[in-house]
Amino acid sequence: MSRIAILETGAPPPALAQRHGDYPAMFRALLGDGYVCQAFDSRAGDWPEPAAFDAAIITGSSAGVYEPHPWIADLLDWIGEAKGRTGLIGVCFGHQAMAQALGGRVEKSERGWGVGLHRYDVVSAEPWMVPPLGTVAIPVSHQDQVVEQPPGTRVTLTSAFTPFAGLAWDDDAISLQGHPEFTPAYAAELTGGRRERIGPALVDEALDSLTRPDDRETVGEWLRRFIASRAGR
Repeated sequence: MSRIAILETGAPPPALAQRHGDYPAMFRALLGDGYVCQAFDSRAGDWPEPAAFDAAIITGSSAGVYEPHPWIADLLDWIGEAKGRTGLIGVCFGHQAMAQALGGRVEKSERGWGVGLHRYDVVSAEPWMVPPLGTVAIPVSHQDQVVEQPPGTRVTLTSAFTPFAGLAWDDDAISLQGHPEFTPAYAAELTGGRRERIGPALVDEALDSLTRPDDRETVGEWLRRFIASRAGR
């Protein structure tokens, strides 16, 4: 079975974690059987040895990659050292951290909050994107965005709201701004609980979008295929 390190860089609100699980649990559910997943609390300085795993997933977080927390600086260093030694998968904050560590730039976007179900165009069809789709819709929850593309990357997913929504480096590192691990129920509770912070009109629009069909299952299969391509290397 493939060995997966999950770098835990954040956590759901406690009440939601009781009902929906923590981020490692969400990724285990998304990937399904056939994986040995080990969680590492990066905020506490717990780091995996990259070569001991077929892939490493960097989770979402309420932090920004530009914030002066020592663990964020350590995470960016770890990404630079892990690149080429294991398969890397970044999601939301993880997507931003990979971009920042590998030559791009992230900032709080002037576009404001991205919440609900967002649809992205697939602009670079990668070998692991099977079954192929022209667009994908997955839950999102973010204010920060990648604003400068890292050198040597291919943009895989894009939208008017999030131009650099998916990135790929060589054949061993990929990242996504969206949250395929979030169920619509979790995304709805998370967004609904931030009504005053986000704004009632945008929250209502986001909650309505989360009632529509999504492509989480397909994106989960893409991640499984990417991991399979790294197994045994």
